[in-house]
Amino acid sequence: MKDYRSVADAVAEEIRAGRLRAGDRLPPQRDFAQRHGIANSTATRVYQELARRGLTVGEVGRGTFVRAPSGAAAAPALSEPAERRVDLELNYPVVPEQAGLLAAGLGGLLRADVLESALRPVGPAGTPAARDAAADLLARGGWRPDPSRILFAGSGRQAISAVVAALARPGARLGVEALTYPVLKAIATRLGVTLVPLAMDEAGLVPEAVEEAHRSGPLHAVYVQPTLHNPLSLTMPEKRLDHLAEVLLKLGIHAIEDAVWAFLRDDLPPLASRAPERTVLVDSLSKRLSPGLSLGFAVAPAAVAGGVVASLRSGGWAPMRFPLEAMSQWQADGTVRTLVRAKQREAVARQELAGRHLGDFVTRGDPGSFYRWWELPRPWRADTFVAAAARQGIAVTPAAAFSVGRHRAPNAIRLGLASPGAGTLSWALATLADLARSTPDDLAND
Repeated sequence: MKDYRSVADAVAEEIRAGRLRAGDRLPPQRDFAQRHGIANSTATRVYQELARRGLTVGEVGRGTFVRAPSGAAAAPALSEPAERRVDLELNYPVVPEQAGLLAAGLGGLLRADVLESALRPVGPAGTPAARDAAADLLARGGWRPDPSRILFAGSGRQAISAVVAALARPGARLGVEALTYPVLKAIATRLGVTLVPLAMDEAGLVPEAVEEAHRSGPLHAVYVQPTLHNPLSLTMPEKRLDHLAEVLLKLGIHAIEDAVWAFLRDDLPPLASRAPERTVLVDSLSKRLSPGLSLGFAVAPAAVAGGVVASLRSGGWAPMRFPLEAMSQWQADGTVRTLVRAKQREAVARQELAGRHLGDFVTRGDPGSFYRWWELPRPWRADTFVAAAARQGIAVTPAAAFSVGRHRAPNAIRLGLASPGAGTLSWALATLADLARSTPDDLAND
C-alpha cells in the first residue's frame, strides 16, 4: 500500500519540475485515487498534506489548485523577475459558458445572404433594429433609454473620446472624481482638455464640489462613474444621485456618465434617468459579453447628439455593422441576460475569495464588483509594493494611475479580480497577502 506522504512527494516533485503550474486544477479526489491506485481516504490525506506544505489551495465548490510555482516563496521579490505573469491590472470577466453561448447566437448571421448585409457600412446612428436592441440591453432599474437617442462607436473608449470631444473643446475644464479611469486621463491629454479633480466621500462624487469648482472657473462638463466606480467600487445612493442631478440642472452643464460596469448592478437606475437632458451615458459590450467584442454606446440628449455624431465621424470611431447585428441577435435570444447573470454570480464569488485572502488588511470592494481597493500597510509604499508584486509575476495597479491633479496619491493599489482563472487568482491573492505581511527590508535581505 502506498503511503500518503510518498504520493504527496510525487505531486510536489511535479510542481517543482514545472509539470504542474500555479493555477492548475488537481483532479477530484476520487479520480486522483483511481489514477494512483490508492484508497479515497488516502487521497484525502494526500490533498491535506499538499495544502499543509503550502503547495495547493482548496476552493469550496471549485476544487483544489496549485498554489505556487517552483521556488516562489524563496525568490527575492525585489531582484529577479518571475517567469509567468498574473494580470490583476486588466479586468475582463470571462465565464465558462461564454464562448458556447456567443457561438450559438452567431449561427444565423453566417448565412451568405445575412452576412452580406451585416458586412455593409453603417454610421453612428446604426439601424432602427440595433437601436431598439441596444435600448433593451442598456435598460436597468426601470429605466430604458429612448432608442432614437442611442449612438454607436467602435468601442467604449471611443464612445468616451467622442463625447469628451463634443462637450469639452481644447482648453476646456472637465470635472472628474479625484480618482478616475486612467484611460480618461489619456483621452483628456490627447484632446487638450484640463481635468479638474472633484472631492469624493463614501457615497461617491460630492455635488457641492462640482459647484465649488464651477465657481472658480466654469466647468464645461463632468465625467462621473455613479455605479461601481473604478477603482473604488462605490455606488452613489439615490439621494446623492438626486442631488447631483439638481446641481447639473442648476449649473447648466452636462455629465458624462460612464456605465461600463453598471450591468453588474442592473437593479439601479442611472443618473441619466434623473437628468436626461444633461447626461450623456456611455457603455460598451466588452465587459458584458467578451473582451474581443468591441462596441460602444452613447445615449445623448438632442442638444448634444449632433456634436457627438460629428466627433464619431471625424475621429473614425463609427462602428462596424457586424457587431451591431451580433449584439441584436444576442439580446433577442437571451444570451446577454444569461451572461450578465453568470458574471454577476462570478463577481460575488471572487469578492468572497478576495475577502478570505485579504481579510487581515484594509480593503474595500462592492460585493458584486470585480475590483478590490487595498490600502497598504506600513512600511510598504505603493510603488515599492507594485515592484515587489511584479517580481512574483503579479501585475497590480498603483493608486497614482487613477489620481488626478497634484495631490499626493493614496498609498493603495487596485486589484482587478476578473481576468485570471479562479485558481490562479487564489494563488496570486495569497502571494500578495504574504508579501504584505513582510517588509521591503525582509525581501531585500532574502
